Amino acid sequence: MGSVMDVDEMFVVRAVRAEEWPAAKALRLAALRDPLAHLAFLETYETAVNRPDSFWRERTASVAEGGTGARQVIAEGADGDWAGTVTVLVEEAGTTDWAGFPVERRQGHVVGVFVRPEYRGRGLSERLFEAVLAWCGEIGLERVRLIVHEDNERAQGFYRKMGFAPSGVVVPLQGREEERELEYVLESAAG
Repeated sequence: MGSVMDVDEMFVVRAVRAEEWPAAKALRLAALRDPLAHLAFLETYETAVNRPDSFWRERTASVAEGGTGARQVIAEGADGDWAGTVTVLVEEAGTTDWAGFPVERRQGHVVGVFVRPEYRGRGLSERLFEAVLAWCGEIGLERVRLIVHEDNERAQGFYRKMGFAPSGVVVPLQGREEERELEYVLESAAG
């Protein structure tokens, strides 16, 4: 028996609950203070920290367990601390996505990927993605996608490891036209 605890013994990966908005807010603010936040998130810490509590209540309720339009999963330690998170938004066929592109199939859009630095390298990102992808399969999504900054090579490597591949779609960043983001997709989430 080894002295290192398995990640499955140390963390519970589960959907957030609507009443947990203060913890969801705290984790988001921590994510926005990460040194790579400028590559990973479109929102800034300065914008987020000034949002009213009503924003955080509504945001958390919209991704909480029991909903069908989005799901946020977290890795919760035995002490109750949230070590990481991933959110997936459901995009319906026939709609337009946040960047103005048409959505051709019912799909999931992964956003808000973050693991606190002190918990990285333990397999939490994999566990979070497995939970999100399982939920996508349960609700019958045809594919799952995400957008990653062209300079975020570490994230691109992780997404490839999880089965995502570049689709060839390039998304210019508004206000930062010299930078691009790349779409990665995982086909057949429901299959």
